[in-house]
Amino acid sequence: MRIVIDVNMHYEIGASRIAMLAIEAAGDPGQTVLQQDLAIDGATLRRMAGQSGVGTRIWAHLEQPELRLRYRADIEITRQQPPLHKLRADPAHMLPADSFTYLRPSRFCQSDEFAAFVETRFGHAEGGEKIAAIRDWVAQEVRYLQATSNPQTTVLDTFARREGVCRDFAHLVCALSRAAGIPARYASAYGPDVAPSDFHAVAQVWLAGGWHLVDATGMGTPRDLVLIGVGRDAFDAPFMETSDEARLLSQTVEVQTN
Repeated sequence: MRIVIDVNMHYEIGASRIAMLAIEAAGDPGQTVLQQDLAIDGATLRRMAGQSGVGTRIWAHLEQPELRLRYRADIEITRQQPPLHKLRADPAHMLPADSFTYLRPSRFCQSDEFAAFVETRFGHAEGGEKIAAIRDWVAQEVRYLQATSNPQTTVLDTFARREGVCRDFAHLVCALSRAAGIPARYASAYGPDVAPSDFHAVAQVWLAGGWHLVDATGMGTPRDLVLIGVGRDAFDAPFMETSDEARLLSQTVEVQTN
């Protein structure tokens, strides 16, 4: 599948005139960046590897206090979508070293608080069958509702309120999966069916020797999601980070199939 991305951002950054961006599609197994172009007015850029070596973080040093950028990309997705419920869970001694980071609680995913719930609710299932059950439970129990959470909302808040946005759905899948002993990480992404069109968040779980995308919002599948970056939770994978408060002036994220 071919995905075309067109992002326009205009922010007032403040005195520091520095922003860290994570908006470029990652070069990753299952997706190929055929073409991409990032243009930022009056900026000096420095690129560095993203968390766990996935994707790219870009430091933009601006000549003026406003950030104006356009990012365009053409991506080919060849990622396969094996039936989730058929994937095995790897034993702990076979997990890659980096995956252990994604078994532990994090700032927004307090997975250690859910061990008893996961055992009671999902203890009957194993491996991918358990992840599929977690995904379906989150999809059924949590309402997708705009403006119901903020950057400080944790998975404990989402579990109690049963409402949130993609960020909150991803956090809950990650927390429940980690509580089940399956590595799970937060992933930022683009998707053509995300509504309203914006940067998106999903989970990625380690099963059968690889990472697999899981979207409990139902707005994306492994075959049409473009991975940007990953982290323990949203704290590690923001699309933009500044030391000063950033004021949104305008922003559009258009993602289409081609």
